[in-house]
Parts: sequence; C-alpha cells; structure tokens
Amino acid sequence: MTDTQIEGPAKAAPAPAKPPKSETRDFLEFLLKLGIFVFILRSFIMAPFSIPSESMLPRLLVGDYLLVAKWPYGYSRYSLPFGIPLLPQRIMAKQPTPGDVVVFKWPGDRSTDYIKRVIGLPGDLVEMRSGQVFLNGKAIPKKRIANFTVPVSPNTPCFRAEFAEQASDGTVRCSYPQFLETLPNGRSYKVLDMGEYENDTTEVYTVPEGHVFLMGDNRDNSADSRVPVMFKGVGIVPQELLVGRALVSVFSTDGSASWLLPWTWFTAARWDRIGEGF
Repeated sequence: MTDTQIEGPAKAAPAPAKPPKSETRDFLEFLLKLGIFVFILRSFIMAPFSIPSESMLPRLLVGDYLLVAKWPYGYSRYSLPFGIPLLPQRIMAKQPTPGDVVVFKWPGDRSTDYIKRVIGLPGDLVEMRSGQVFLNGKAIPKKRIANFTVPVSPNTPCFRAEFAEQASDGTVRCSYPQFLETLPNGRSYKVLDMGEYENDTTEVYTVPEGHVFLMGDNRDNSADSRVPVMFKGVGIVPQELLVGRALVSVFSTDGSASWLLPWTWFTAARWDRIGEGF
C-alpha cells in the first residue's frame, strides 16, 4: 500500500514590485489634464475678455474684465482658442437677441476680438438720422437722462477737453451727454451722444441673411457696422464670427496701478463695477 502524501496550500508568488512613481510624469499628466480642462472651459462654456477701447461707454470702460458665455449662439472654429479649425462649420447655431452685447472676431482678420451691441437681425433695415437709430423705418425711442460721469484716469481720458469738469472734491472727471434707448423688444440700455459727428446720419442698411448689425453704445466713438471693414470698421458682421455673449464684469482697473507697488493694485480697482451683469 502506497502512502498518499498530503500537501499544504501552495504559497502565492510574491507580487511584482511596483515601479517607483515619477514625480515628473505625474506633473506632466496634471498639466495635460489641466490644459484639456481649460481648453473645454474656454471653448464651450465661458472665457475672460478685457476691454481695450471706449466704444462701449457707458457700460464698459477701458480696464474692465468680463466673462463671456460661449453657448448662447452655437459654436464655430472662432469659438475655439486661436481659431483652431476643429469645427468645419457652425453647430447648434442660434441667433442673438437685439440688445445683446456680443464678442466677435473682426471680419478684417478674423483674429482680433471686438465687442458691440446687437441692433439689427437678418432682414432688418437700420438707419441713423441725426444721431437717432431707425429700425425698419421706426425711430428707436431715445430719452435724455443724467450725464454719465467718470473720473479721469490713465485708462479714462476725456474724449474732448470740453467734456472735462472739476468735481466738488477737486478731482477731474469726464461728463458726457447720456441717453436711454429702448428697442422694440423692450430691451433698454444707455448710450452716449456727444453731438453732431460723422456717421450720425447714414444710408439705410439691409442686414443680409446670416449677419447682424452691431453698434457701440458710445455712438460718436465707435467704428461699428456703420463703418466698412476697409475703413477699419466692422461692417455688417457674419454670425459665424460670433464668439459669445457678455455675461458679467469680474474686475476693473483705472490703470493707475504699478506692478512694483502692490498696494496700488487695490487703490486702482473700480470695486463698484465688479459683478455688474448685462
């Protein structure tokens, strides 16, 4: 009789040692994920923009920073950073609403960002007569209200010397004639009108299909759809160049800050402008 040998449970082979983590690799992976997140955020949700000119006074001052919503009008290659041609055509397209403040690419080079207000949609007739906007033959109501005043600063010089005045505290400020316009859809906004200037009276413009007629709120200091692209205006803008709709102001500076003097970052901030919506 042969003895049967009983063996105990086999011992598991030791697990292979994990390779040591590479801090450089982890950091590069983090940067890649962060880059993808920022790309998606800026392309499809919202992006920051700064205001370089006074064409949208009184709502926007030079030195304002705002967030622009990317989703309201659909997406095209111009929604993407640097106009990367990943989208062959505009998708999820929607027309803006008259009165919207929109960021768009300048038709002249399709790389520079501009910001204006939507006045006319496809099929609309737009005309200026002595500083008053006519939409489809009817005057847009324009009501005189209190002057718009803003302190003189590096970011805000007065348009002309005649609009500069001394305040009771001794500071100098700009004081501009201000009006309230109301579109047929009920949207109201404030505009500046300095008097009789070029482009106060224009021809009748017919807005083509797929385009929008845009104007700056600072009517006498805005190269908008009244001015052809060849003369450094924006002309009547194709909707495919729309980047997004202005959403909220997130910061503003009067330009007096110095990078070498940190306390001036706070004194230069226009705190009352932060959080203003559109």
